[in-house]
Order: sequence, then structure tokens, then C-alpha cells
Amino acid sequence: MARTTTEPLLLLPHQQQRQPPRTNRVWGAAVAVVLVLLLSLLLLRPSRPFGAPPPPRVELTLLAGAMEKGAVCLDGTPPGYHLQRGSGDGSNSWLIHLEGGGWCSTVKDCSDRRMTKFGSSNFMRSLRFAGSGILADDEQLNPDFYNWNRVYVRYCDGASFSGDAEYQAQDGSTLHFRGLRIYEAVIDELMEKGLINATQALLTGCSAGGLAAILHCDDFSARFPQEVSVKCLIDAGLFLDEKDISGERSFWSMYDGVVQLQNVREVLPKECLVDKKPTECFFPVEVIKTIQTPMFIINSGYDSWQIQNILVPNSSAPDNSWLSCKDNIRNCNSTQIEFINGFRNTMVTNLKVLKEKEDWGMFIDSCFTHCQTLSSMSWNSPTSPRLGNKTIADAVGGWYSGRRRGVKDIDCPCPGNPTCNSLLPT
Repeated sequence: MARTTTEPLLLLPHQQQRQPPRTNRVWGAAVAVVLVLLLSLLLLRPSRPFGAPPPPRVELTLLAGAMEKGAVCLDGTPPGYHLQRGSGDGSNSWLIHLEGGGWCSTVKDCSDRRMTKFGSSNFMRSLRFAGSGILADDEQLNPDFYNWNRVYVRYCDGASFSGDAEYQAQDGSTLHFRGLRIYEAVIDELMEKGLINATQALLTGCSAGGLAAILHCDDFSARFPQEVSVKCLIDAGLFLDEKDISGERSFWSMYDGVVQLQNVREVLPKECLVDKKPTECFFPVEVIKTIQTPMFIINSGYDSWQIQNILVPNSSAPDNSWLSCKDNIRNCNSTQIEFINGFRNTMVTNLKVLKEKEDWGMFIDSCFTHCQTLSSMSWNSPTSPRLGNKTIADAVGGWYSGRRRGVKDIDCPCPGNPTCNSLLPT
């Protein structure tokens, strides 16, 4: 189904993120635009000649037979995905990216979400993959995956492609919590379109989509013969079960609402459910303990979304004393830095489980950012974050291809890596 307009590839959609005052947003946006243009002109080699037509749109494909399969968005419309075909030696290699976009944990939140592209395909449009990091078809910017079959799966269920339930909304309409069915039906359809013949496959996701990639990683791998190289890449999906600065488990409460409302139990590790509550088993640190498929985790130790919404949600600092710090951690005072460093240390501690997984990898930088694989600036550019003089693209490509062993890089325990910059996605 073709769309007449093109939608920007949104990296960090979440309804609950606090917005700065309107005046600051206007000035900030103007400054950011100027800086981006200057950096693009001075640092980035153009991927197409001046005056050439814009890159083609990747049209939205609606899932066939969605109604019959019960694989529908929150409002009952069919889900969709964008497929850009591979070429050359990438013709039988596939990259499947699961979109992120927060969660909905109450009937009201999920009802409201139906009026957005995160709850209805009525609001989805075509996308451009050009300049979108790991999805880009530019060999210089994306050398390992540029000519693969690349798929961007839209997110319209509100529970990381994991729920399976229905609920009556207050207006009498039905809320469809069918994320698990959407994931399964989309993968089945892609199998029919050539994924079944893959010689290499990579399941990826960002934010809530990163959690989805964790939850489905082993299932995805099990669909292929053993000789196929199947791995998973998780971007900004390592959400922590941490108390906020006031001592409340506000994020747990929201997470618990998702688990209970949308019935995500089917995707949770059975080993975890033996002695833990389902909500605890929905947290990534518990899920990765059971995963057998090789996985690479990209996350900032100072994840901007998690600091703003898990560590310091608005309810935990009603006096606005954290506003400046939450906007930019370089503005934090010594007491605030102590809280933030404690959060980072918890993340690093949770990642110790990876030490026993030889074929896994990680890239944990100290930039104040969230979701780094879909932005060429953070993925692979002169201004990208670096660890050991390697960009994220270098690290991931070396790990997936086997060119590098033991790719487990963790940045210094302080916000201030000189390769971080203020234009990274937050």
C-alpha cells in the first residue's frame, strides 16, 4: 500500500518524555540545525552528487491476512514493515530491525496510542533509509550491511512485540494487544519473500524494539538451519530495574502495567518464571541469562532516556532541581553526578553475565544518548563516539563478521568521553 508522503525515521519516540520550554526548544532547534549543516558540509562526504534527486522512499507494506491471523495493531488495523532489497553478495543476507517507541501500560494510554503511528497503521508513511546508520545503503557509512536485505518492522502494539490479549476500551471499542502475533506473522511473511534462503541474518532493535529483539532472539535463530549465521543486535534496550532518586520503583510500576494488561507471559523465559514474578522476567538482564544466540549490546552507561524517565522521572523531582541536569549531564552538580554514576555502575554490573558468553559483544559508551544504530552521526562518521578508536559500526561489523574477537568495550566511568558530542540522538 503506497503512501503519498514520507515520514522521518524517528529514533526515540516516547510519549512520556519531558519537553523543555517552548522558547528553549525553538532556539535549541535552530542552533542544532546550523551545527548539523556545518558538520555535514565539513566532515561528511556526500553520498550522492550535488543536485541529484533525493534517495528513494521505502514504501510501507501492510501485512497480508492480518485480520485472519489476529495480528493487528492496537486499533485493529494491519501492521506494516518496510523492505529494501539487497544486492550483489548481500542478496541472501537479511537485517530485520524492530522499531521502538515506548510502551502503554493502562487502558487510557493504549487507547490514546491508537491515534498515533504507534497504535495504528493509518498514521504510518513511507520512510527513507538513506543516512539512517545501519539501514543506510552507503558502503562508506555502512560497509558491512549496506547491500543486505534491510527490513524496518513498525511498532504498533505498545508491549515490545510481546503481548497477546484483548481489552474493551471505555468507548466500547476493542484494544488489540497482539504484538506477539505481529512479530510471528511478519517474520513468516518475510520467510516467503526470501528470508528462508538467508545465509546470514541479524535481528536488531532500538529502545522498546531492542527489548523485543532480546525477547525474540532465540526464536528468530531457531527458524534457520544451524549453518546459517544468525545473531542479534540490541541498541539501547538494556532497561534497568532501578529505583528513582526519591526511592520509588516508578518504572517497575509502569512495566508491571504492561505485563499484566497485555499478557506478555508467553515470551518470558520459563527458567525465570520458576522463581520470579513475570514483571521481573520482562527486564532484559533476566532474559539475556537464558539466551543462546550470539548477541551484541550497544548502550550508553548514561542512557539519556533512562536517566530522564527511570532514574529521574518528573514525579521524583517536583521542585525542578534536576531539569538542567536531565537536559545535559554536563550541567549536573556533584550530588547529581553521584546518582548518575551509581546508575551507570548498576548497568555495568548487570553486564558481567556477558563475560561467560565468548561469542557475545558489547559497546558501552559514556555519551548522553539513546539509540545509536539508526543515526549515521553516531553509527559511523567523523563525529561518532569511539572506544579504542573504533566506531559502533567498526565494533559491530568486526563482531558479526568474525574479524574481531572479544569485542567487549566499556567506556570510562564518567560522562566525558571526548568523542561524544551534543548532537547525538537523545
